[in-house]
Amino acid sequence: MEKASGSLFGLAYGDALGKPTEFQDYETIVAAYGPAGPRELTGDPALVTDDTQMMLAVGEALVAAGPLTPASLEPVLRQAFLDWAISPDNNRAPGMTCLRACADLTDGRPWQRASQIHSKGCGANMRVTPVGLLPGLTDEQRSGAAQLQAGLTHGHETGLAASELTAYAVRWLSDGLAPADLLPRLRQHCADQRRTYHEDWLGDLWQRPMATTPEDFIAHGWDETAAALDRVTAALRRGPVDGDPCLLTGAGWIAEEALATALYCYLLSPDEPLTVLGRAAATSGDSDSIACLAGGFAGAALGMSAWPAGWRDRIEYADRLHKLGAAWDPAS
Repeated sequence: MEKASGSLFGLAYGDALGKPTEFQDYETIVAAYGPAGPRELTGDPALVTDDTQMMLAVGEALVAAGPLTPASLEPVLRQAFLDWAISPDNNRAPGMTCLRACADLTDGRPWQRASQIHSKGCGANMRVTPVGLLPGLTDEQRSGAAQLQAGLTHGHETGLAASELTAYAVRWLSDGLAPADLLPRLRQHCADQRRTYHEDWLGDLWQRPMATTPEDFIAHGWDETAAALDRVTAALRRGPVDGDPCLLTGAGWIAEEALATALYCYLLSPDEPLTVLGRAAATSGDSDSIACLAGGFAGAALGMSAWPAGWRDRIEYADRLHKLGAAWDPAS
């Protein structure tokens, strides 16, 4: 079913559809595309944003790292981010948090000193999908890698937790978890991991004013992420609601809201992937990030067949997306 490819391409498709609607209010989007939102790729190739660029950086770093440990991943991930930062393609209004962190990473300082520790922006988890797709990881490796890739730029504890949860949503859906069971399982993961600090992966990132112990530090992140999931549950109980999804689950500029609104857009119609993308792109908040996460979820569950066949060769970076997906599909 090519679930790794389906998720990676789905992320890029959502990114491309959400790119023109980001920074627009809901009424403007509906006037241009109708209430279903954008449903067709435009351009040849259809351009993506820094979300897909950084997702590819994470995915290719995971491949380059070999057997996954903090010591094997951090240097190749750091270099991948630095290469992205100076790339001429990095002209898609990238997030300032990522740019500041990359500037601080250039001098070789410990990454914990470069991390923007007060930021829980969605840049933490809009790029984590490959960590969920990489086959053969232990839970410790998947959780640690998800949080490390977030922490390299976004050191806020909620960004760490939301990134781990995003990776597990992708993993579980690609493993065949029923969409109806996803939210309860994610909520249980929040409870189970609430006081687990992955010191081997994060080092002393937790040490900052007002943090008394690493367990208390990370618990706050899990609590905020769990609260965002509870808003998704409440929104779904209302049934399908016309209008801007951001009004129910958040605008998506911060990590837990990007996850929540993407989950909401996906879980309203998990068997209708194009509806998922259109709904996620027709949002008043961080539309490209919301849509890329929602597309990643839909593709992980349904595989490459979820998407129109003609889109595969029309999306920017199709060659890199195909190479990464092909590396993982046989074992996914």
